[in-house]
Amino acid sequence: MINSLRSTLIAATAIVLSFSSTAVEYRLPAKDSNLVGENQYYVVPEGKLTLEQIASQFQLGLTNLLEANPGVDPFLPKPGSTLLIPHQLILPNAKREGVVINSAEMRLYYYPKGKNTVEVLPIGIGQIGKDTPENWVTTVQRKRANPTWTPTVNIRKSYAAKGITLPAVWPAGADNPMGLFALYVGNLYAVHGTNATFGIGLRVSSGCVRLRDEDIEHLYNSVPVGTRVEFINQPIKATEEPDGNRYLEVHEPLSRTQAEFDSTEPVALSFDRDMTRFVAHPQTDSFILKRLLEQRSGMPTRINP
Repeated sequence: MINSLRSTLIAATAIVLSFSSTAVEYRLPAKDSNLVGENQYYVVPEGKLTLEQIASQFQLGLTNLLEANPGVDPFLPKPGSTLLIPHQLILPNAKREGVVINSAEMRLYYYPKGKNTVEVLPIGIGQIGKDTPENWVTTVQRKRANPTWTPTVNIRKSYAAKGITLPAVWPAGADNPMGLFALYVGNLYAVHGTNATFGIGLRVSSGCVRLRDEDIEHLYNSVPVGTRVEFINQPIKATEEPDGNRYLEVHEPLSRTQAEFDSTEPVALSFDRDMTRFVAHPQTDSFILKRLLEQRSGMPTRINP
């Protein structure tokens, strides 16, 4: 089985409508279903290919690949080794409308109006203490190509402490930290590009949502002003499918403090009433559940026989 998987190259499945440099697009399931996509496998070729390059090729963030492939070298994965590409997802517990940003899994979901699809893109989010919002519903208030960047007072102080003096306004251009396109969702926050080749799937921003160049350009051209935007933080997602199978998808929760981030201990998972009821179902396999909560692979796993 594994040998045949090793010889299988990535291919779009019937469930994934399209797969390109600008989005992974899934056909929406029925209203009472939340499971989409299929996991795939990729054999690392010879040569110095970084994990970031592989993640970018398959529209993933670094964290997505690291969760699904524990132990892989985060810089140079071993040629000939097989990576699991986590393209099967449980849709977030949120309204299927507009843009949904789930910080915990570092993914952005876009539900185009009038289409029965969802586009999924990897993101970078805020650092500890400069967290990306959560439990917040807003809209795309305006869009701008070639944005300028006006650092806040706190950001200027932070850079100054490192010996870097920021200009009052960073001019537009390829070296602008905002990238080449921005969707503004509030006075302090935006969904924008980047001048860096890394950071997608990591906590690197000052609270805004960061995307790769091709991805933010795609959103800029696709998402109208006035589109609903919901920020959530759901490290655990669950679904009971129409066939009776029950799935749980567990990601490592976001650290809330620097001490928690630096600790070698896993961040504690918390369950609300609905999630507690879901995992306490009599058909739940306790062994699978325990392993899933420990491994936190970020992939949907069936928890009933």
